[in-house]
Amino acid sequence: MKNFWQQLKRPFFILAPMADVTDMAFRQIVVSCGKPDVLFTEFVSCDGLCSEKGRPKLLPHLAFSDNERPVVAQFFGSKPENFFKCAQLAKELGFDGIDINMGCPAGKIVKQDSGAGLILNPELAKEIIRETKRGAGGLPVSVKTRIGYNKIITEEWISHLIEAGPAAIIIHGRTMKEMSKVPAHWDEIGKAAVLCRKAGIPIVGNGDVMSHAEGIEKASRYGLDGIMIGRGVFLNPWFFDPAVDPASKTPRDKIALMKKHIGLFTQLWGSDKNFDVMKRFIKVYINDFDGAKELRAALMTVRRAEDIDGILDPWYTGNMNKPKPKVSEEDVAKEFDRVQDESEQDQDKKPNPTGIDSEYTGDLDGDPADTTPEEEELEIDREEKREKTQPE
Repeated sequence: MKNFWQQLKRPFFILAPMADVTDMAFRQIVVSCGKPDVLFTEFVSCDGLCSEKGRPKLLPHLAFSDNERPVVAQFFGSKPENFFKCAQLAKELGFDGIDINMGCPAGKIVKQDSGAGLILNPELAKEIIRETKRGAGGLPVSVKTRIGYNKIITEEWISHLIEAGPAAIIIHGRTMKEMSKVPAHWDEIGKAAVLCRKAGIPIVGNGDVMSHAEGIEKASRYGLDGIMIGRGVFLNPWFFDPAVDPASKTPRDKIALMKKHIGLFTQLWGSDKNFDVMKRFIKVYINDFDGAKELRAALMTVRRAEDIDGILDPWYTGNMNKPKPKVSEEDVAKEFDRVQDESEQDQDKKPNPTGIDSEYTGDLDGDPADTTPEEEELEIDREEKREKTQPE
C-alpha cells in the first residue's frame, strides 16, 4: 500500500486534530475555503471504540468524506491491544493513515498513561506503535507528540520513537507542562528534524504558526517536511489558500460560511451533540465588521440551531433596518452559567464511553481549554474595554 507521507509535495500543510473542533462538519468548511494537504479527525479513545457501549457513540467522530483525502484517523489510549483493534477498524473504514496521540496534556488523559503521558513510558509508547502498525494492514502510522513532559527532552524522546519506525512524526514545540502558555520552542523542533532526516522519517512542526508564509519560512529554516496548523485556521478559515485575502471577505461571505457550518453540524450530529459546541466557532466568522461584537453577543445566547437564522438574517439579507437583538454582558454571563449547570448535570446522568472521566475539549492548538466559549467572549469584551482606557 502507498505511503502518502512520502508522496506529498514539500512543504505540506496539515489541519491539526482538535477535540470538539475538527469533526467532519468543520473539516468540510476548511476544505471549501482551501484544502490542506492532509486532514486529521478529532482524537478518539481506543478504549471507547473497543467497548460495546462506546463504539456506536464514537464512530460519528470518525466520519469523513472522500474530498478530504488523504485523511488520518487519530487515536489515544494506553493499551497496545486496543490500538491493534482500532488500526484494523481504521483500515476497514477506508482511512489513508493512522496517527497515535502522544501529545495531549489534559490531566485526565495523561493520568491514564495516554497522550503526553506516554512520554514518561517510552517502552509502552514503542509497543503501541508496533501494535498499531501490525493492525494497520499497510496503512502508514504516524505519531503526534511534544518535546517533553515536565522538561525538554526532545532528542532523547524522539530517538525512542524513531526506534519503532513510525511513518511520520509531528512534534508540537512545547512540553506537556507548558501546555500552550509559552511560545513554541522551534529550535527544539529543529533538533527533532535532524534526527528524523537521518532516519528517513518525515517530520512536521506545530505551534504558533499564524500565516501560510510563516509556515513556509519555518519549514525552510528548521528543515521540516511539513507544518501542522491549529490556531491559525481559527483566525483565518482561508489559511490553506494563500491566494485568498481574508480582508476581502464581506460580512455576508462570513455569515454564509457560518450558516453552512451550522447546517453541516446539524446534519452530522442532529441532537446527539449539544449545540453549545458551535459557540466556540462564532468569532471565526463574526469578526472585523460593524456590528460584529453585538452580533457575537446575541449568538452566544442561542440554544438551538433553528434559532440562529432569526439573529443572522438581518445581516445576511442586508435588511439592516430590521431591529437587531441587544444583548448585554450580563445576558452572556447568564448563558454561561446555564451552560455550566447543564454540563454538570449531563456528566452526572450520562455514562461516558470514552474511557475518561469527562469529555476532553481542546483549545485552538489541541491543548485543554482553559475557558469556555462564553468566558472567551466575555474576556474579549473586557480586553477591548481595557484597550480603550489605555493612554496613547
